[in-house]
Amino acid sequence: MQNPPDSFPVEANPIRHLPATSPLIIGGGIAGLMAAVHLAERGLKPLLLEADPVWLGGRLKGGPAVEIEHQGRTWRFPGEHGVHGIWSPYRNFQATLARHDMRPVFVPAREETWIFGRGRLIRRAAIGSAIRHSLVPAPFHYLHLFLRPRFLNILTLRDLAAMFRVFGGLMSAMAIDPIAEHKSLHGLSLADFTAGWSPTLRSFFAGLVRSALAAHPKDVPASGFIAFLRFYTLLRRDAWAFSYLPGSGGECVSEPLAGVARRQGSEIRQGAKVVALEQGRNEMKHQESSLKSGLPIDQQIWQVVYEADGQTRTLEAQHVILAVDAPAAKTLLQMSLATAEAAGKLHFPTGVPTAIIRLWFKVKPKPIAEAGIYTGDFVMDNFFWLDRLQTAYAEWSGATGGSALEMHIYGPPDLLAQPDASLLAHVLIDTYRAFPELRGSLLHSILLRNEASHTLFSIGEPGEHLGIETPWPGLFACGDWVYHPAPALYLERATTTGIAAANAVLSSLGLEPWPILPHPQPEWLAGKMERGLRRLRLAMLKRKRG
Repeated sequence: MQNPPDSFPVEANPIRHLPATSPLIIGGGIAGLMAAVHLAERGLKPLLLEADPVWLGGRLKGGPAVEIEHQGRTWRFPGEHGVHGIWSPYRNFQATLARHDMRPVFVPAREETWIFGRGRLIRRAAIGSAIRHSLVPAPFHYLHLFLRPRFLNILTLRDLAAMFRVFGGLMSAMAIDPIAEHKSLHGLSLADFTAGWSPTLRSFFAGLVRSALAAHPKDVPASGFIAFLRFYTLLRRDAWAFSYLPGSGGECVSEPLAGVARRQGSEIRQGAKVVALEQGRNEMKHQESSLKSGLPIDQQIWQVVYEADGQTRTLEAQHVILAVDAPAAKTLLQMSLATAEAAGKLHFPTGVPTAIIRLWFKVKPKPIAEAGIYTGDFVMDNFFWLDRLQTAYAEWSGATGGSALEMHIYGPPDLLAQPDASLLAHVLIDTYRAFPELRGSLLHSILLRNEASHTLFSIGEPGEHLGIETPWPGLFACGDWVYHPAPALYLERATTTGIAAANAVLSSLGLEPWPILPHPQPEWLAGKMERGLRRLRLAMLKRKRG
């Protein structure tokens, strides 16, 4: 850990005292925007500071538009971090959008294809509908895949012989709830969890997980993998139902959400990078400011130091909500004098970088699902045909007959470290392996690198994982990496913790908190098995210890 600086150059700048009714939010991602909206709807006037001078929304933010020339016309496509959508259990996220009449017309996922490659051998199988529309109840709904001849055609006798190990692994995931039980499963990774599985089946599950957790199996914590498996598929068939945003995350969610926050009374200041958090007290010399702000005299307050327009400024606030990604939170807390000592003992999930590739073609591929996963020796991890998902691409495709493909790469690190030209060349070679009919029709390509801010979700031990209530009075946290007993991950977790952080502020001021909607319970059979397996595990642990 780096030593925090002794002081910050704040003397030349006046300190602004925020009223008690103006909580300060650090970070303009979905968690911070959700906190701002829910605070403002209760009559408060939060101030939100966002480091990005242009875009709001974190990983759901927009980006510079992409323009291409095709058939004598300039076509404009929205920029973004990558294609986005929601899963059916995202209840609090959808409820907030619906309450403000800003829920977009989502594009329901119809099918996902598994493309398996090994040299010249390329095989594919439809898997999405088999999982979410299975006639077999959870947790046995994966068995429906074995009614698909193309799925069976990918498997070998070794895969079939390993089924008992795979079944045992899935049952062990039902026997433990890492989030509810606050179990870190420290030292265990996805690779450890799937040890002994056949290569093809291990590759299949790794492909599913990489599309969600965005990392190599050796880097994915077992606690994060099990939490993902339980929430998104293992306990309910309909949990796998997915819907795409019809446009970029910025235009569909982030900017409209920021507009709601502003109309409700929030102030959003962009290009403001917070560099330190310090603690102080509202002393007698500030009595006049105290009466104006509503802060009690001698009340402990937070001094938030930020940089904007080439200057360093300071804000004082009674309540602060930290709503940044895990790497940024770690840096800020460990570099601030008031929080450095305790922050050094906290668990911060890893942030991972990603690469997004978009390819425009003059023709369309042969019939295939709108999205899917790659496994085997492909460098890409998943794919999305944007002309079948997003409005701007669909209009272009309808007018020109072209198609647009987005693919994501989540590692390993040595692959992502390659120069753009080399990485793009690998992607093109593999794309033509999977879709040979597209050879010679490439119209335009773009590669976007996302910094290491995507959360590789994991769970720390009790007392080590930063939660809504932090070790510091008046400082609360939210984000898709923050601990909360809800089973949700990513976008829904950001929403849930954003509401929970707002509720913590509201409760401290004697105001009514917002209800947090419960997430779907397991199906009947899965629920019975989950409870039984958990009791069996706990009994075995008790016998082992006794």
